[in-house]
Amino acid sequence: MNLPHIHRIVLLFLLFSPSITYAVKEDLAPENSTGLQKNIISSEYNSLVVTANPHATKAGLHILKQGGTAADAAVAIQAMLTLVEPQSSGIGGGAFLLYWDQTTEKLVAFDGRETAPLAANPQLFYRNKKPMRWVDALVGGRSVGTPGVLKMLELTQSKYGKRPWKTLFNDAINRSKEGFKISPRLHKLIASGINPGLNRYPEAREYFYLKDGSPLPTGFLRKNPALADSLELIAQQGSSVFYQGTISTKIVSQVQNGTDNPGLLSTADLKQYKAIERAPICLPYQAYKVCGFPPPTSGGVTVLQILKLLEHTNYSALAPDSSTAKHLFTQASRLAFADRGRYLADSDFVDVPVSGLLNENYIQQRAQLINPSKDIGTLAPGRPQGVNTAWQDDQSPELPSTSHFVVVDQWGNAASMTSSIEMAFGSTLMAGGFLLNNQLTDFSFTPEKQGRLIANRVQPGKRPRSSMSPFMIFDSEGKLYAAVGSPGGSRIISYVAESLLMMLNTELPLQQAINTPHVSNRNGITELEAETAATQLVEPLSQMGHEIKIRDLNSGLHAFRRTDNGKWESGVDNRREGLALGQ
Repeated sequence: MNLPHIHRIVLLFLLFSPSITYAVKEDLAPENSTGLQKNIISSEYNSLVVTANPHATKAGLHILKQGGTAADAAVAIQAMLTLVEPQSSGIGGGAFLLYWDQTTEKLVAFDGRETAPLAANPQLFYRNKKPMRWVDALVGGRSVGTPGVLKMLELTQSKYGKRPWKTLFNDAINRSKEGFKISPRLHKLIASGINPGLNRYPEAREYFYLKDGSPLPTGFLRKNPALADSLELIAQQGSSVFYQGTISTKIVSQVQNGTDNPGLLSTADLKQYKAIERAPICLPYQAYKVCGFPPPTSGGVTVLQILKLLEHTNYSALAPDSSTAKHLFTQASRLAFADRGRYLADSDFVDVPVSGLLNENYIQQRAQLINPSKDIGTLAPGRPQGVNTAWQDDQSPELPSTSHFVVVDQWGNAASMTSSIEMAFGSTLMAGGFLLNNQLTDFSFTPEKQGRLIANRVQPGKRPRSSMSPFMIFDSEGKLYAAVGSPGGSRIISYVAESLLMMLNTELPLQQAINTPHVSNRNGITELEAETAATQLVEPLSQMGHEIKIRDLNSGLHAFRRTDNGKWESGVDNRREGLALGQ
């Protein structure tokens, strides 16, 4: 299915107009909407798996049935997603994982974000002394960061897994050999041309298109023997073969030999890569403790800011789908996104004032800017405690293509993991049967503005800022209550914040909370989800001064929540092809 004519014109204008280098970050979604599906609701289970693809959900549940933990299941799920949802995530990308260990009652944040090559400099995305157009940077080796998801999963599984590592890849290996049928969503994304470079390089062109140049049709049986070979090596040798062995050689060769846009990634970058164990960031909200991921993702801080800002309004007393409640949500979002654009980056390289941004006095001060009946317009960032540098606002055309899944096992261990290769189909370079990311375009293309440095500028070994927002929620007794996350570029923050508000402020079933029509404001226009009840807000929000745009808001929210009898219910976003299964 091709994009509608007018959509294709807008897409081409955004991608190729030299005068709007960064406009794409506001107007182009990371993955096109491909229609709604009917959810199969799973509830009342002792263990549960919710992913974006039925094959991945079945692979995760298979591991749980074999006595595996949530950490074991996460490995199997990501391996399968690499095959069946290649446009969104894979072992050629990165991820953030929140993991709850029930035995120790400890929540850990595992950082598998990509890193910039050691040979990179702040002008990585400059050409002829000017910032490159986003479309010129996207495709090819220049945008590829050191993949981190596999090293992160290995670290997590070594600490919290029960099954042998080599057994976790069997389903994905067998499916790669036997083939999987191209889903309607994958076909439509190939056909849409959303990634302008998908047919540029021979490996991806031969993999995603027929010999006559047409996109793989729905139902086509796609086998991937190269991925099967890679996964077999990883199963037997661990991540070392990926970071120091034959697979690393393939990755570097592809990146450096992309003659039209070669990259700097080297074998040294892969060899020195380390996944990082970080402390999650948690704050009270209502009767709960809400926990997210710290920098280098901006998701945790920004979502928590939105929730805390709304505590200083009458939001909780309003019907959550009312125009007043949605107005307040957009105003809190404006404030949080203003701070995000200036201060959030890799905290291993720059001083990120996390404590200051979440300080109660600072939140209260910022909340005073909210007008309960009028849109306050584009806002400047605040000045929280801990700001020691006069940063300038970020200049990053952020378009993550992403997948989120949640798992809870029979012992109560749980994973909430968001995984990404950035734009749909990433850099479009393939190595060993999988796509390589283009995550480095999440950095600011310019290192400074008006003589002031940008926190999210390119630096050697640095991790680009992300919007990925895996979350876990705990009740007043400290027991695990829920987990949620989503794909969707910088709108991930809006989707997850909305869902948390619906989950914690209403009595709605979880599935209904996940399906709530989206409203988003990233300190600019207010976006309302097309063909949903959100469009009924046009008139009342316009009267409050909002500039409105109706558009597809293509989330992929996946969640679980504990029911009153201690079992688990699922939430599966009906905007994608997800499935929940339990036992």
